[in-house]
Amino acid sequence: MSLDTAPDPTEPDARGGEPAAQRLESHRAALVGHCYRMLGSAIDADDAVQETMVRAWRGMSGFDGRASLRTWLVRIATNVCLDALSHRSRRERPMSSGSVGTVDDELVARPRTHWLEPIDDASALPPDADASEAIVLRQSIRLAFVAALQHLPARQRAVLLLREVLGWSAREVAEGLEMSVPAANSALQRARATLAERSMDVDVALSPSPLSPAQVELVDRYVDAFHRYDVEALVALLREDATLSMPPYSLWLRGHESISAWLLGHGIGCRGSRLVPTAACGCPAFGQYRAGPPGQPHQPWSLIVLELRGERIAALNHFLDTESLFPRFGLPPRLET
Repeated sequence: MSLDTAPDPTEPDARGGEPAAQRLESHRAALVGHCYRMLGSAIDADDAVQETMVRAWRGMSGFDGRASLRTWLVRIATNVCLDALSHRSRRERPMSSGSVGTVDDELVARPRTHWLEPIDDASALPPDADASEAIVLRQSIRLAFVAALQHLPARQRAVLLLREVLGWSAREVAEGLEMSVPAANSALQRARATLAERSMDVDVALSPSPLSPAQVELVDRYVDAFHRYDVEALVALLREDATLSMPPYSLWLRGHESISAWLLGHGIGCRGSRLVPTAACGCPAFGQYRAGPPGQPHQPWSLIVLELRGERIAALNHFLDTESLFPRFGLPPRLET
């Protein structure tokens, strides 16, 4: 269908409902979240959703209403992502791209397209989800889960997400991906087995786990220690095997000694930083602003995503691409002193 024959997106649809563009737009967050899980990049997810909207707008006259509009859109979005993944390598975290480093290692940067990127919760979590659905959707955008998904072949990734996260039936998956029901079930089993080999239990990963009161207090203590730049207090909040990573650099560190040495040495410029709370990948997150010259504003430095396990911090993820990330998260370009 050409653009000339596509429906006018500002006109009510044939059933007298709201304009097509408005109906499509109401599902954007659900689509962004799905495409992010598939692609591991918020920017790529936005591009995929835009392509989905174009295809959907052009094909609205063929939407027969047998499935819900969201189901129809997710089917289109899944195939857009499969097309994109056919000529892209998987995204990684520093912890899966090389061995653990030391504070004396050279910093080597990789391009943005190499790394798994964080996404803001507001863009990826649909506001109309019910309570139980919202929990699964939030769990499924966590960095560890999305990183594990990147090790699955694209179609297995799609099958697992459609079945386990979105709750589609095997028949719906088979129809959406143009495969048989036995093939869809087999793909799901292989996907689960691969994730299990990577110590990722799908049922556990997607089970409800809102922050406990102790974890809320843990995050508050982290912020207090960071603002005081009390490295001893900071490290005391970490698990013994905690990691620190700083994409776009490939270097990552593990354990109290290495992380403490980094914060006291290379990270000394972070003293005097201020943290602005946000939410990324279903986790506590902060925009970090480093102090500028005396009398000058604090400048963006990193988006920090905390991964918690029990009552300790398991990972400190510092994403340094503030130019693209801070506007997306609604973080200001600077903080006045």
